Amino acid sequence: MAEVPNLDYIKEIAGGNEEFEKKFLSIIQVEFPKEKEDYVQLLSTGQLEESAKVVHKIKHKLGILGLSNGYKMAVKYEEDLKIGNTALKDDFEGVLNAVEEFILKMA
Repeated sequence: MAEVPNLDYIKEIAGGNEEFEKKFLSIIQVEFPKEKEDYVQLLSTGQLEESAKVVHKIKHKLGILGLSNGYKMAVKYEEDLKIGNTALKDDFEGVLNAVEEFILKMA
């Protein structure tokens, strides 16, 4: 079964502070769609080094949303992009789509 984004980590660091949880989630809701758009655009124009920089930003959000395997994949994919390897593209984009769906439901 594929990993499913969750708020467990956010709830843990918030320690019951709902306002903190909401702020943290709103940051992800604002930043993630832009970062995904930047990633797709850069990748489509062959700017792999720049794509790797965006993947670097995104990977932390994957960890925050409880996607430990997604985070590990992003670490590998970031390094792969730096050497011109896009083999993990489809798997990574599957994770991005799952996160996008999750944050849209949270809105």
